[in-house]
Amino acid sequence: MKKAFLLLIVGVLVSGAVFAGGKKGADQAGDQSLEKVLKAKKLVLGLDDAFPPMGFRNEANEIVGYDIDLAREVARRLGVELAPQPIDWNAKEQELATGQIDCIWNGFTITEERAKVIRYTPPYLKNAQVIVVKGSSPVRTLASLAGKKAGTQTGSSSIDALDDAPEFKNSLREVVEYKDFLTALMDLDVGGIDAVVIDLVVANDNIRRSGKDFRILDERLGEEEFGIGFRKGDEALANRVWEILLEMAKDGTVAEIANRWLGADISIIGK
Repeated sequence: MKKAFLLLIVGVLVSGAVFAGGKKGADQAGDQSLEKVLKAKKLVLGLDDAFPPMGFRNEANEIVGYDIDLAREVARRLGVELAPQPIDWNAKEQELATGQIDCIWNGFTITEERAKVIRYTPPYLKNAQVIVVKGSSPVRTLASLAGKKAGTQTGSSSIDALDDAPEFKNSLREVVEYKDFLTALMDLDVGGIDAVVIDLVVANDNIRRSGKDFRILDERLGEEEFGIGFRKGDEALANRVWEILLEMAKDGTVAEIANRWLGADISIIGK
């Protein structure tokens, strides 16, 4: 996300906080976030619906995935319905700030920049930014991608990972941004690009389910963690969701969902 746009969102959120503070004070007395969801009997979850295995559409066009199953169980225990809402991932912070969604829960990487405008939960899953190439590619290291063409998803944390590795990024001939990772991987498969900078969980899932001859380089661009994003000030809702996730981790529900979608219990909730 561009810094100017982030500053705009900061302004929107701060203005809202000042207004609320003028009426009800600076404590949580004015926080109606949990009450609002309970009253509406609906938790609206913003996501990119092409981000398997976290949240995506299956062959029946239903939104499914690891995050979706976690969120659906959280909603059930809250006594509300889960309403997955596909959004423009490049404008996710705006969707949240303007109240179109209650949270962003879709492999949402925690970064310092995002944390300025987002109220994150503690991390619930570890991830990494990796490079995927075709199995037949001679590329084995980051250095051997010099002069080649790489793709990634616009608005993703892969963009941040590239920006944080300027020497590697500048060595590339071109970085192509796609609407989603699946489109980038399809272009890799047909030879339109030489590599894809992508989330490890997405890369592993795509290789496992598609059967494509893709390979993940041993070198990584960076380690990261996923968190659930709420509006600043929505402490009651964020805290209650995390409390339920801790309960789910304790009773084995999280492990069951992780095994189903990720092939192993790699969750870090409560660990």
